[in-house]
Parts: sequence; C-alpha cells; structure tokens
Amino acid sequence: MEQLFHFLQQYIDYIILGLLGLMSLILFAKIIERILFYRKVNVTSYETLQELEIDLTHNLTTISTIGSNAPYIGLLGTVIGILLTFYELGHSGGEIDAASIMVHLSLALKATAVGILVAIPAMMFYNGFGRKVEENKLKWQALDVRKSRS
Repeated sequence: MEQLFHFLQQYIDYIILGLLGLMSLILFAKIIERILFYRKVNVTSYETLQELEIDLTHNLTTISTIGSNAPYIGLLGTVIGILLTFYELGHSGGEIDAASIMVHLSLALKATAVGILVAIPAMMFYNGFGRKVEENKLKWQALDVRKSRS
C-alpha cells in the first residue's frame, strides 16, 4: 500500500492533467471537424432524413462524453490529492504544518478546475451543434415538402 501512495504522490498530477489534456486535444479536433462539416453541408444532396441525421450527428457523442466526464476526472484527481494529503498527515508523526496542508489541498483542487475548464466549452459546442443539427434537418424537411408539392 505504501508503494501505491508513493507512486500516486509522484505521478497523480501527470496522470490526471495528462488525461484531461488528451481529452482537450480530442475535443478540439472534433469541434474543428464539425465546424468545417457544418459550413459545407448541403442538405439537398441527401435522399433521406436519416442519412442526413447520421452525418449531422457524427462526433457529437464524443464531444458530449468529454463534456460530461471531464469534471469527474478532475474531481477524481482532487479526491486522490486530498487522500494523499491526509495520508501524509497521518504519517507525519504529529508534526502538522498548516502551510504545507494548504499547499497540498490547493494543488489537489486544480484538477477539478481543469476538468471544469474542459467541460464548459465542450458542452457549449455540443449544444450549439445540436442546434445546427435541428436547423439542417428542418431545411431538409422544408425542401422535401416543396419537392412533394411540385
């Protein structure tokens, strides 16, 4: 157990912040891909609404998953950081340094902050893209009604 705590003390920041960084890169790539797709999408080139919807919603699940899970990953980093702080306090032999405790706790909280910073833009873009999906589906339906009247 001692080895696990020592390993976590050394690497937890790299693990959690690295994972959140990776999620940010994936999020950025998916957002750029969706922006470029929505700019050039031509609803008239689709035979069915289902085909259009498949293309319109591509990558939205990934964006939503990142947005909804990033705060939990950040919170996991915070919980582990606080756990390690208490573990260190327990093994300090009664020598409690309040400044050291505050530094450890503030560093633990950074993981939650980074998780929230990843989640906010993810959910903003997800909601905006959801609106684009609905808008393009409505365009397709309006064109379909016009075709059937002709």
